Amino acid sequence: METLDNTEWDVLIVGTGLQQSLLALALSRSDKKILHIDENDYYGGAEAAFSLQEAEEWSQRLNEDGAHAAFTHATITKPAAATSDSSVPTLSFSRAYSLSLSPQIIYARSSLLGYLVSSRTYRQLDFLAVGSWWVYSSESDGTSSQGRLSKVPNGREDVFQDHHLDFKAKRALMKFLRFIGEYEEQPEIWEQHRQQSFSTFLSEQFKVPASLQGPLMTLTLSPASSDQTTTEFALPRIARHLRSIGVFGAGFGAVIPKWGGLSEISQVSCRACAVGGGVYVLGKGMASTDGALETVDNGTKIRLRDGEVVTAKWVVGGNSSTAPENCYCRSMSIVSSPLSSLFPPIAEDAPAPASAVVVFPSGSLSLDSQTGELPPVHIFVHSSDTGECPAGQSILYASTSLSGKDGLDLLQKANETLLSAVDIAPTANVLWSVKYQQQPSSGCESLAIGINDHVLRFPPPSFDLTFDDRVLDNVKDVWQKIVGEDTGDFLVFQDREAYTDEDE
Repeated sequence: METLDNTEWDVLIVGTGLQQSLLALALSRSDKKILHIDENDYYGGAEAAFSLQEAEEWSQRLNEDGAHAAFTHATITKPAAATSDSSVPTLSFSRAYSLSLSPQIIYARSSLLGYLVSSRTYRQLDFLAVGSWWVYSSESDGTSSQGRLSKVPNGREDVFQDHHLDFKAKRALMKFLRFIGEYEEQPEIWEQHRQQSFSTFLSEQFKVPASLQGPLMTLTLSPASSDQTTTEFALPRIARHLRSIGVFGAGFGAVIPKWGGLSEISQVSCRACAVGGGVYVLGKGMASTDGALETVDNGTKIRLRDGEVVTAKWVVGGNSSTAPENCYCRSMSIVSSPLSSLFPPIAEDAPAPASAVVVFPSGSLSLDSQTGELPPVHIFVHSSDTGECPAGQSILYASTSLSGKDGLDLLQKANETLLSAVDIAPTANVLWSVKYQQQPSSGCESLAIGINDHVLRFPPPSFDLTFDDRVLDNVKDVWQKIVGEDTGDFLVFQDREAYTDEDE
């Protein structure tokens, strides 16, 4: 299509973030005329994945003109000049890497996985197991002045086999694990403690010692400090973790998409819509001036940045939150070691894990510029099995709710502390790293509100480090408004005729 000017569409979707892409997938069999645009020259929005060159170009654009509403203040640290010593690990070529801006883990009981199966898109995706969870303690184990990483028990069997726990501690922990398995049926134990800190709840209700509260807190992936993480926040997250173990195989309960995280799901969803007749145009954004949207008789007229005008019966886009208190800090670091000790076998006959979770609890790290207890830092460690880096290397994805320069400094300290605490030889080094700030955003362009009831916006996603099924609720609500009541089940498709593995 040479020009979009004066064309008419049933649905215009603005942005290729996860929510917009899943909507495109849901509409891919609807026989509607769909135009899907993105002002960026890449798919995925806030969930995009980049090669090294793409990451550096993204960072440069971001710092020059604020190219994406979701991100600010990107800083890249490049490795030292190459050495002639072939034994020293170095960066590989740019496309040997696929770095995810917003990595998340997906629990086995997430409804997303069921929808990927019912929509027949699962055939184009590979998923890998999330293995061990680790918690950092600043206290030395007596053999080193450094702190240490301890493996988080993954269930009753791990508790029984942990020789570092005394009988009293094991009994308290087992009592809690029995409770959490069916906590919804026991409101008398926890409902009146909803707003109580989870650590206080564990102490008072189950006599769980402070030394075991950290591992349990780790499973919540809470961005808040321990005294600000409430019981009502923690319980469903720990229950989800434990209930997911064994669904897809022994010893693990969560997965990640191979090759680029959630960006892979976005791209597969967009390809499905393109097969269904949807038209995709990257590098095509809406005009940022007032009056870019105008209600007309046959829908909404949309003015694009290049001056073209299109008309659509439905317009769906994103929304951003620019509140500074909602800003998080993230980093992506390429490491010169596979960090094999963080990926022990999960269980007998279980798949090899490709991801590990390392948590630095609140108060375990400190900065000279900050007083008081700092929030936790979470690091997802991805092996080369993810396809995100070459063999012999790994990726550290770190995040914290502390914003600003202090948050970025805290991430750097967490990465350095992790590499110091891992027992490997030779010592692992960071070969390349980018640090940045992120704000909640469901699209690079926010649609104006109040135009008409056929202009819809997805809410900004949360910073939850696990996939939030409410994303699917948002997509289903928008899909239902567009297609009406009598159009079949949401994301339930039959195979296309003469389906082969190469189709779509």
